[in-house]
Amino acid sequence: MRGPAAPTSPGAWDARSEALLGAPALTPPGGGTLEPHAPEGTAADAPPSGIAPAPDPSVATETAPQAPTASPAPPTPAGEDHEAPAGAGSAPNSPSGSPAPRVPRGNADPVKVLMHRHQDLCARAVDPLEIAAGLEAQGFTDRTAARFRHRDVFSLAEELYARVPRAGETAPPPAPAEHRTDAWMLAVLTPGAAAALTGIGLAVTHGSARLSVGAAGALLLTGTLLLAVRRGPFRAPDGATVPAARLWTLWLLAYAVCGDGLLTQVLSGGPDGPWELTPGPLLGLALAVAPAAWCARLFANRARRRIADSRGLADFAAGVRPLLLGTVTLQLLALTVLLGLTSFSSGALALGALLLFARLLTVHGFPETAAAALAAAGAAEALALASVLAARVPVPGFDALAVPVRAVVDTWGPGAVPTLVCGAAALGLLAHATASLARASAHATP
Repeated sequence: MRGPAAPTSPGAWDARSEALLGAPALTPPGGGTLEPHAPEGTAADAPPSGIAPAPDPSVATETAPQAPTASPAPPTPAGEDHEAPAGAGSAPNSPSGSPAPRVPRGNADPVKVLMHRHQDLCARAVDPLEIAAGLEAQGFTDRTAARFRHRDVFSLAEELYARVPRAGETAPPPAPAEHRTDAWMLAVLTPGAAAALTGIGLAVTHGSARLSVGAAGALLLTGTLLLAVRRGPFRAPDGATVPAARLWTLWLLAYAVCGDGLLTQVLSGGPDGPWELTPGPLLGLALAVAPAAWCARLFANRARRRIADSRGLADFAAGVRPLLLGTVTLQLLALTVLLGLTSFSSGALALGALLLFARLLTVHGFPETAAAALAAAGAAEALALASVLAARVPVPGFDALAVPVRAVVDTWGPGAVPTLVCGAAALGLLAHATASLARASAHATP
């Protein structure tokens, strides 16, 4: 039976004993060694029969007649069991000599909730970076990570990666072989070589032979461009491309060659025959594919290295934005030099910037935005030509359709149309890239 001073309910037992001792109650069952009270939530929530809790020292004098076990007892001979004083003002010691720890209440491990909620993400990740990128893509910030007792998303991802077991640990991927690196380096050089060979062929041929060389060169350049964007830094993740973007890219390149001459003839009432072609800017753009690939590789490598050195998402974004702007500036300088050596054109410079930003966004997981910008630029160039042709329709008011294009061409020349169109689209993509490519999730895929 319980002692006369024992509380009448298990709840009172726990509350009173923990309030007195700062730990689970320790009382002997009428003799023998002290046994720890079972933690809350187990089958031993209720005290076993014959075990009395330690009385409150403040009421020890009132309960002494009913609970004689609470009063101090003189030392007993060795081997004879006796109850330790409970009202001495100090908690009983654990076997190690230190006070017994308090049983934790509530959810003491908030990270376990994330472990179950994002089990698939953590199990498939090959490094903590992928977990951090996945959490960030779902809206996690450093402030959110603080609720899980971590200073930032990166440290939270590291704990999730360490605690979530994986079915089979895969060996780290081997270092890329030299011949594979040489392969993409050669691939990004082929567009420039194809454009150079085509330019030489156009310079030494005439008549129908020149037309055949131009058609063959266009097909060769198209094939080499497709090869270049499928290798190395320009290779987009599987399924992360928009097929229509290729058609708009080809249209923009074709307009760079023959668009200015065609617009000039259309404004003058033509076309009355073959118009002037300008293959020089296309040669400069093709030669710029190689430095653009090197800049894209430099940006990707430095950004992933920045992830390892950053202390949080804000720190990472603050370091990546200058890196992006510096990389873009380096590429535009290289393109300017190459266009100066071939045939400089402000429209070709704006087109080169647009194509670079579009490819960077496509590689890092934003193909829809890139395709939308390319489509807008291509449609604007086509609309400029169509508006001049529509102004010839003998309908009142249609002649006003050509007024904006005529004003631009009369002021700055036919090259102003692609400069304004591609420049505006490039600036829009640059603004989007400074926000999107500053996120860690944009660099999760090597």
